[in-house]
Order: sequence, then structure tokens, then C-alpha cells
Amino acid sequence: MDGTPKTPKDYKIVAGTELCGGRAVSAEASRALKVITGMSRFEASGEEYTIAQAAADIVEAYPDTTVGREDVCRVYTPIGMPDFDLRITWDLRYSAPTGPSAPNFTRLKMGERAVAAADKAYVFFACRGTRLPDSLGLAHIVIGVEHWDVWREPEGAVEALKDAYATVAHSVSLAMAKELRCEKNGGLPERPVLDPA
Repeated sequence: MDGTPKTPKDYKIVAGTELCGGRAVSAEASRALKVITGMSRFEASGEEYTIAQAAADIVEAYPDTTVGREDVCRVYTPIGMPDFDLRITWDLRYSAPTGPSAPNFTRLKMGERAVAAADKAYVFFACRGTRLPDSLGLAHIVIGVEHWDVWREPEGAVEALKDAYATVAHSVSLAMAKELRCEKNGGLPERPVLDPA
């Protein structure tokens, strides 16, 4: 035994566009992941971590807004590279967000609200879709992308990091809106809007 951790047999390294089941991360969002992590290749997501599975979980949970943040998937740098853990989550809310955003966030014009900071971004969008019970009105969904290391300060240009986090959050949100068959894709544009609102 040399103390080196054994690599699992099914271990794979993939491009950003192949993460989270292959439909969540656009080419643009994959480039944004490189800005965030410094890497262009990542550990493959587990088979259960897909947009399709997360959408099914939302349908099952809706309209319960007490479920708490659930994983869509996580993004890890490959074994042997500097550790980086990015958590991509979904959450249900009772209504659209109101009030001011926290001071470290920049507000963007996407969905009901989008906010980005140097280590996280959230996109809130409303969904009326064929997969959700229409009689309950609009579902309010939040997609979050967050660096999962509270002790590490973000490294890099703050504005570039904000744009990168917002780009990834937009990509996953749009994929989710399409998977849920939300009317007008939940009001989300086809490309991220990065100018401050």
C-alpha cells in the first residue's frame, strides 16, 4: 500500500457539457465553469444526478415548499487536481421573491429574479407546465449554483466570477424549465442576461 487513494473502476473524466446528465450545462456554461474552477474537465456526475431526475423530484414534491434545497448535481474537479466542489440545487418557493437582494449580490434580468455573487448565483422562475398540476397555479422554482467551501475566498476577478456563476445558473434553470415544459420556458431568455438590472 502506497497510501494513494484507489480510483473507482467506473470513474470518468468528462467535459462540462456532459455533467448533470448532459443537458444541463450549455457550451457557454461549460466555459463559465472553467472561469469558476480553473478546469475544463470534471468528474462525471452520478447516474442519478440529472435534470430529468431533478425535474421528476420537483413534480413529486410540488406544491410542498418545505422540502429544502435538493441537489440537481454536484461538480467536482478530477482526482489529483485542486479540490473544488460546486453544488447545483433546486428549491420550491411559495411565491415570487420580494424585497431587496443582499448587498453582495448583483441583480440580473432573468426569470422572476436572478442574483449573482463571486461564489454563488440563484435564478428564480415561475412555471406553469404540463407536468405540474395546473389547478395549483404557478410553481416558483429556484436554481442555485454555489461553491461549497465557506472557508475559501473566491479567487479571480469578482465581476467575471459573478457572470460565470450567473451563466451556469441560467443554463441549468433553462434546462429545468424545458424539462418541466414550463410555458415560455418560465420567462427565461435563451441566453444569460449578465447586465445588472
